[in-house]
Amino acid sequence: MYTQICSGSVYGVEGKSIAVEVDISNGLPQVNVVGLPDPAVRESIERVRAAVKNCGFTFPMERITVNLAPADLRKEGTAFDLAIAVGVLTSSGQLKSKWFEHVLVLGELALNGELRAIPGVLAMVEQARLSGITNVLLPKANAAEAACIGGMRLFAVSHLRELSEANADERSWEQLRYDGYSEKRYKLNSREAVYGDYGDVLGQHHAKRALLISAIGNHNVLLSGPPGTGKTMLARRLPGIMPPLGEEEALQVTKIYSAAGKLPSGIPTLMRERPFRSPHHTISSAGLIGGGSIPRPGEVTLAHRGLLFLDELPEFSRASLEVLRQPLEDREVTIARSRAVFRFPASFLLAVSMNPCPCGYYGHDTDEHRCVCSELVLARYRAKISGPLLDRIDMHIEVPRPPKTEGLTNGMTSAQMREIVLAATERQQARITTSHPGRSLSELAGASLRKAVHLTREAEQLLRVAFDTLGVSLRAHDRILKLSRTIADLDSSDLVDSQHVAEAIGYRSLDRKLHAL
Repeated sequence: MYTQICSGSVYGVEGKSIAVEVDISNGLPQVNVVGLPDPAVRESIERVRAAVKNCGFTFPMERITVNLAPADLRKEGTAFDLAIAVGVLTSSGQLKSKWFEHVLVLGELALNGELRAIPGVLAMVEQARLSGITNVLLPKANAAEAACIGGMRLFAVSHLRELSEANADERSWEQLRYDGYSEKRYKLNSREAVYGDYGDVLGQHHAKRALLISAIGNHNVLLSGPPGTGKTMLARRLPGIMPPLGEEEALQVTKIYSAAGKLPSGIPTLMRERPFRSPHHTISSAGLIGGGSIPRPGEVTLAHRGLLFLDELPEFSRASLEVLRQPLEDREVTIARSRAVFRFPASFLLAVSMNPCPCGYYGHDTDEHRCVCSELVLARYRAKISGPLLDRIDMHIEVPRPPKTEGLTNGMTSAQMREIVLAATERQQARITTSHPGRSLSELAGASLRKAVHLTREAEQLLRVAFDTLGVSLRAHDRILKLSRTIADLDSSDLVDSQHVAEAIGYRSLDRKLHAL
C-alpha cells in the first residue's frame, strides 16, 4: 500500500516542502530510504522501528520503500522521523490516512516514542502556508514557535502514542489542537542589564554622539584609539539604544535563528531585540558568511537587522575581512554550490574597534607610554584593512585617552539616548516612506538617495569641494549624503545644511590617516 505524507526541510534559512512517500509491498523484510538522504535520515528508520514497537504498534515485516521527494535535493536532519512513522502506520492500516491529508508532519522521534524539538520549524511552517497547507502536526516543544505564523491549525503532540489515542474520531484530534498563540508578553531583563548603560562611560561625549548617529541611520562605525579608552565598552552598549525590531524584521530574525538551531529557549514569541554578534578574531571566512555542503548561516546572517561587532579588527585574517565587502554592499550573502545557489540575508550594522598600531600608542604618546612601532610594522599592521573595506565604513571615530578623570561627567544614559534614537528614526522613516515606501535611508542609492536628501546650496558646494579635494570616492560620497541626512534628522531639520555635511565629512577623516604610510 502507498501513502504520501507532507513534510519539510530547511535549505539555508528557507523552508522546502518535502513529500515522504512510503510503499509497503510483499517481499523480504527490509527498509530502503531513497531520495538523497544523509546518514541522519538513513538512521531514522531504526528510531522509527523502535518507537513504533515501544508505543504498541506493529512494525510491518514486509518490503518498505521510503522516498523523499524531490529526489534531486539532499535531505539532512531528523525532521522526517515522525512523517516516516506516520507513513508506515497509515500504509499498514494502523492509522487512518484521512487524518494526515494536506497536513505538514514534522518531528524527531526518541526510541520510546517521545517527540523532540527540531530546528527550522518557523521556516518550514511558513513555506507550508505558502503552499496552501494550513494544518501542522509537530512536537509540542515547537508549537509556540510555529504559532508565530498566523492562519495555521497546529496539532501538538509530545508522544507517538497520542496519535493512536486520537485515531478514533475528529473530536479526539481536536484535543491535540494547540491554541496558545505565541504572541504573549514575557518578562525580559532591561536592555541596560544585558548590554550595559552608556551612563557608566565617563567622558567620550564625541564618541557617544557618533554612536547615536550610527544607531539612528544604521551607519557602520570604526572606533580607533589607544588601549583602555573604552572602545569595546562603547561598542557593546550600542544595541541597547537601537530601535526594537518591527513585525516583519522580527519574523525574519526569528526564522534565521530557528533555521540555525540557535533560537533562545524559553521565549514564547518572536525575537524582539536586535541580534548582537561578536565573533572571535580567529573566525574563518566560512564562519563569517556561512558555508557547508548545504550552507549554514554565518555570523553576518545571524547579525541580520542587528549589530556585528569585530573587536581588534587588524587581528582578524585578511581573507576573513575581505569576505565582508559583498554583504556590506549588497546586504545579502550569495553562496554557490553545484546543485543550487543559496542567498542569506545580511543587512547588519557593522561596528569595529582597533588600536592605531600593534603597541597601541601611535599618535597618543604620554609620559607613561610611547609608541615603539617602526614604520614597517605600522604599514604591515594597517595593510590588513583594505581600502575598499574601509570605504564601506561610514564613520571613523577617534577615541582618545581623556586628559584626566577629574571633572569628567557621565553624560546621557542609554535610556535617554534610546528616546532620541526612536524620535529621530520615526522622523527619518516618515520622510523616506513618503517618497520610497517600504525602504529605509540606508537602502537608497543613486538618484533615489539624492531625491531623499534635500541639500541647501551651501551644503552642495561643501560636498563638491570635499569630493574634488579630499579624495572622496563615489561610494564614500553617497555615504556622506546618508550620514548628513541622519545628522539633520537628529537636529530635527528638514534640510541638510553645510553644518551637517561638515560633521559627516569629519567622520570620514580616518581612512586617509590609516593609509598615509
